[in-house]
Parts: sequence; C-alpha cells; structure tokens
Amino acid sequence: MLNAVMYGAGNIGRGFIGAQLSQSGYRVTFIDVAPELIRRLNAEGRYPLRLVTDGDYEDIEITNVDAVSGNDTDAAADCIASADIVATAVGANALKYITPNITEGLRRRFQRTDAPLNILLCENMPEVDIIMRNYIKELMTEEERAMFDLRVGLVETSIGRMVPMQTPEMSADNPLRVCVERYGFLPVDKDAFKGDIPCIQKMIPYSPFGFYLKRKLFIHNMGHAVCAYLGLYIGDTYIYEAVNNADIIIIAKNAMLESMEALCREYGVPITDVLHHIDDLLLRFTNRALGDTCERVGRDTERKLKPSDRLIGAAKLCVSNGVSPVHISIAAAAAVYRHLLENAQRQTAENAQALLSEISEAPDEIIAIIMRFYEQLRNGTTPARLRKIALDLRKEALTDVV
Repeated sequence: MLNAVMYGAGNIGRGFIGAQLSQSGYRVTFIDVAPELIRRLNAEGRYPLRLVTDGDYEDIEITNVDAVSGNDTDAAADCIASADIVATAVGANALKYITPNITEGLRRRFQRTDAPLNILLCENMPEVDIIMRNYIKELMTEEERAMFDLRVGLVETSIGRMVPMQTPEMSADNPLRVCVERYGFLPVDKDAFKGDIPCIQKMIPYSPFGFYLKRKLFIHNMGHAVCAYLGLYIGDTYIYEAVNNADIIIIAKNAMLESMEALCREYGVPITDVLHHIDDLLLRFTNRALGDTCERVGRDTERKLKPSDRLIGAAKLCVSNGVSPVHISIAAAAAVYRHLLENAQRQTAENAQALLSEISEAPDEIIAIIMRFYEQLRNGTTPARLRKIALDLRKEALTDVV
C-alpha cells in the first residue's frame, strides 16, 4: 500500500484531502498538534465523513489512517521521508511553522532515495508554492537545494469543497466526524509535478493552472463574498438566507458573470463551462445543512479588499479585459461598509476613501464605482435599488464601448 502524509488534520485535511487519498488506496498518516485528535485517530484507525445536503446526508467511513504529532520532529520527518505523496492543509499563517519538519523529512529522504516527491499545497493562498519553496530552501544547504529542485514538486491546488465550521451537534456521537458538502473535485497544477502524476480520486491536473486559481478566487470566493456582505447588510445570519433573497442572488450572479467574462477573455476558455460552474456554485450556496454563516464568509475584510484578493483583484481583472465590474463593486462597497462597522469607525465618505486608498491600491476608476455604491449603502439603500443602479451603470458602460 502506498503511503501518504496529510499535514493538518482539520476540516480540509480530514474532510477533503486526507479522505480522497484514503479512498484512492493510500495509507494516510496525519500530522497535527492536537493531542486528543492524534490519540483518537491512532486508537480507531478510521473516522466518519458525512456528506450533507438539504435534509439528507450520507456517512462514509475513511479507513487506513493514523497520526503523529507535529511536535515530534523525528516521527514527523520519518513519515515525510518515506511517503509516496505529501499534502498540507494547515492555513497560510502556519506554513512557516511546519517547514522545519518538512525540510528535515526531505533531508532524510535525499539520503535514502532519489525518487521524486510531490507535495500538494492545499492552502488557497496565492503563490503558495513560491512562499513554501523559499521557506524550505532557507533551511537547506546548496547541495540540498539542488536535489530539492530536481526531486520535489510543490503543487498548487484549488480547494472548492465547502467545509463549514464544525458544531458540537455535527460531532455529537463521534468527535472525529467531519461534515462536508458532496462536491469533491480537486484541480491541481499539472506542470508542477515531478515524475509521474499520481492517480488520486477526483484530482484534475490542469495547465495553465492560473485559470483555475483565478476561477476559484474571482468567481467562487468573490460570489460567496457578495452573498456574505449583502447578507450582513440586511441582517441575515446564514449564507443560504442571503442567497434566497432575489435581489442578492441576481447581484451575486451578475458579479460572477463579470469575472467569468474577464477570465474567459484572459485565458481563451469557453464560456459554457464556466457558466455551468456558476450555476452549480449558486445551488451549492443554498445548502442549509452546511450552516455556513455570513459572518464567517465575510470575516477579515481587510484581507479581502487587498489588491490581488477576491474583490479588488476581480475588479482589476475585469478592467484589464474590457469588462465593467459594476456588480463586483457593490460587494467591495459592502465590504468597506462592514469593515468600518466592525472597527467602530464612522460611516463617512472620507473614511471609506481612506480605507480603499490604504488597502486596495485600486485604480481611480474602480474606486469611483465602489464609492458610488458605498454612498448608497451609507444612506440605507436596499439591494433592489443597488441592483437597479448597477443595471444603469452597466448600460452606460456598454454605451461607451459602442
């Protein structure tokens, strides 16, 4: 049996990647720092995965698993040294802390074999391969760096499966259970692999991978953000409540269509495939069983307003491809509104403008549209009225092109 190391036994580690590796015939060793979780995984050698939909669920047993502590460098490094594949799902802020164990594991591996090793980076973080490569190489000798370049593939992935925060009710009879949606496809960077590409259930190697990364960030994450920020604006708690608002769903779909048009122009991808993806996403957003909240999806507004993230990044992509990002700008304005509210700042044009100038680095034409919608939000405008204003702006943009 092939050996896989899953660094991180949290929602994505157990709820997605580790499960798919197990179902693809690997024995999966989780590396984590939660003692009770490690103890239970070793004691049981399995855990339940629950696929949830509205009013229904299916339980699947994930087998052939064990765990070691990330605080035990010797044990963690030995697992990595003997693995056939490694994956990480620890969160962007934790990558630098797991690097020493991974580097020591690679060092031991180089002494044992010249076989390649691929590391799937399941972090949903732009340029995570470059960041991880720099972290690892800082701890290596020149000779080890040369071997690293030849033998180790750092493979970016696009995590599309939605895994909500696990509630006590979800794991009432088994603390190891993870509840997830049924969607389980894993796009990966085809060009980043060293040696043969492994056969993993529902893994989709794709080139150029930049398309998939931007599709996830500028369609999935951006559309989710539209629902979250407008939902919060009108007082909704859950994403499914926001999606069930006719005006919000139309704004969200049009924002996603704006990104779609820009992406298809940028990469020469057929529009039909992306249209189906948008329809599927909007249906998945309605899944009540996930219990996903507007607050969770909308948190960390400052990061989501950064130049390359889901809102401003999508708007900039649109402008560079001749698409007017009017509906995306509604979400950006709602994020600004939310940020000021959460940080106890007055809702003024001056504060909103200062926030955008400081964080977004957006060009003036994008900031102007965002500010127009922010003023509407500040004055209590309804989503229905925002939708009408967006339609008028869209018509103006089309007239300008003609």
